[in-house]
Amino acid sequence: MGRTGHPYDPRRSAAGGGSRTPGTVMAHGEEHRFDVWTAGAGYERYMGRWSRPVAERFTYWLGRPQRLRWLDVGCGTGGLSAAVAARCRPLEVLAIDRSPGYAGWARAAATAGTHVVVADARDLPVRDGACDAVVSGLTLNFLAPPAAAVAEMVRTVRAGGLVAAYVWDYAGGMDLLRLFWGAAVDADPSAAALDERRRFPLCRPDALGALWTQAGLGEVSVAPIEVPTVFADFADLWEPFLTGQGPAPGYLATLSAADRERVRDALRAALPCGPGGSVELTARAWAVRGRRAG
Repeated sequence: MGRTGHPYDPRRSAAGGGSRTPGTVMAHGEEHRFDVWTAGAGYERYMGRWSRPVAERFTYWLGRPQRLRWLDVGCGTGGLSAAVAARCRPLEVLAIDRSPGYAGWARAAATAGTHVVVADARDLPVRDGACDAVVSGLTLNFLAPPAAAVAEMVRTVRAGGLVAAYVWDYAGGMDLLRLFWGAAVDADPSAAALDERRRFPLCRPDALGALWTQAGLGEVSVAPIEVPTVFADFADLWEPFLTGQGPAPGYLATLSAADRERVRDALRAALPCGPGGSVELTARAWAVRGRRAG
């Protein structure tokens, strides 16, 4: 097991390895051209404020003891790594992301004992069986094929160790994105091919459970994690879509000003508005966990 040394092994993988360009995560077809991941500040404004509460509830659901070695695969801006460091009191956390911009943001915010490395999730620079727990947040559906990343996660965890992840419930429970793509398709029918509900069939409980079982993991369980997403007004909801980070903002960035206004107006019309113009939605993720056989 990995307690005898740091799990990071730079000899296994060069930071520039893999076929992706920095800031872009691979997915099937051409839809991935809008999946831009370069600016940590933009992501935090767009999605980080909602993904961080999900990460906190995810680590609570895992219920792991203290003083373990953790690996965070596809760490992004570091929300899950921060939750592990705060709640789980780990021996150390190794966080890995392909985007130098996101890894830099995560590194700047990391607490003592968290180390951030730029590398590919499908070719992890980590020794076999070096970690007690391997986790991933909001990443697997952007990797092609996701089974390759899960196989790497399994390789790096010790016998009896935990492998777990979560993804947005694009099919119905992630209201913000469901409403956005509905509005986008109303304004631009060609956007239907980009709708994350269509793109990511993995992000359903049966598919996630099957992926874990097919990776040879045991004691597999899947559970929903929900957090409220409350916006002060429409501007609070809309303006983060203009950051250019992620599929929906990446798509908007390619539109003319007039076309963006059509999407904006369609989205405004679809939203349930409360007192003072506030918008109360829900974000649901599906979480999966399993153990590597002893």
